[in-house]
Amino acid sequence: QVQLVESGGGFVQAGGSLRLSCAASRRTASSYAVGWFRQAPGKEREFVAAISWNGANFNYADSVKGRFTISRDNAKNTVYLQTNSLKPEDTAVYYCAAGPRPEVVTNTYYYWGQGTQITVSS
Repeated sequence: QVQLVESGGGFVQAGGSLRLSCAASRRTASSYAVGWFRQAPGKEREFVAAISWNGANFNYADSVKGRFTISRDNAKNTVYLQTNSLKPEDTAVYYCAAGPRPEVVTNTYYYWGQGTQITVSS
């Protein structure tokens, strides 16, 4: 079992930045791909970004390309999501998840965190 804990969310004005962290409870988590997803009120959970276990492969949603960057530090069992040039439409609860591959669909991930809120004001 792997526990994931997100942090780093908050309230920010449009154009601002936040860095989200996803910390894993076990060293074995470094062997998993990690994805970030988000869910806004009344909407389905959507893919944001994903990274392979070794950091060699990435995947981004078109809506965040060029603004968000995913990275990982396996020595710290942590994956990061740097969010820049934030827009009001980025407002959502952001979740990280661990699974075998950096996929865009939620059902390929085994473990999920509880989420961290990003609120972007216009």
